[in-house]
Amino acid sequence: MTLDVLTGEQTLLRRAELVSVYREAFTGPPWHESEEAIGAFHDRLTADAGRPGFRAVLATGDAGPCGFGTAWPTTSPFPTERGYGKVLAALGRDGTAHHLVGALEVDELAVAPHARGQGLAGRLLELLCDQRRSWLLTSPKAPDAIRLYERSGWRRVVDDPEVVVFVKPGRAIP
Repeated sequence: MTLDVLTGEQTLLRRAELVSVYREAFTGPPWHESEEAIGAFHDRLTADAGRPGFRAVLATGDAGPCGFGTAWPTTSPFPTERGYGKVLAALGRDGTAHHLVGALEVDELAVAPHARGQGLAGRLLELLCDQRRSWLLTSPKAPDAIRLYERSGWRRVVDDPEVVVFVKPGRAIP
C-alpha cells in the first residue's frame, strides 16, 4: 500500500482516483450518496484544491486507489456555507467556533469497502493531519467513523442530532 501526500495541483491531476474512491465509499450505508452528489464532490474538489494550505493523502493498493483524505486550514471569519452552519449552530455563537479558525479542517476521509478493517483510515488521518491542530465533523449516523476518531485520540466537542464535531490538539499550522 502506498500513501502519497498531494498538493492541490497534484490532487487535480489525480482527481479521477479520488472521485472513484468517493463513489465506492459513500454510495453505501450510512451515506447513500447519489451520482449527483458524486458529481458535486468532483466540482467541490476542483475548487477546494485551490484553497491556501490544501493537502490530500491518497492510498493506492494492488487493485488501485482505495482511500483518501483532504484538508485545509479553516479561514477567518469562520465560514457559514455547506456544513459550517450546523457546526456554528451546534457550538453556539459564543465564540467557540473561533477556536477552530486556523486549525486544519479535515473535509473528507474515505476508504473503499474492500480496504476497510486494515487500519487504513487511521493511517490516512495521521498522515493528513501530521500532528497539526485539527478538527472535523461527521454524522451521528456514522458510528464506525465516530469509533475511529475516538480510538485515534480525537475529542468530541459537539454531539448534536445533526452533527458530531471532533478536535485533535497539535502544533500550530505553519
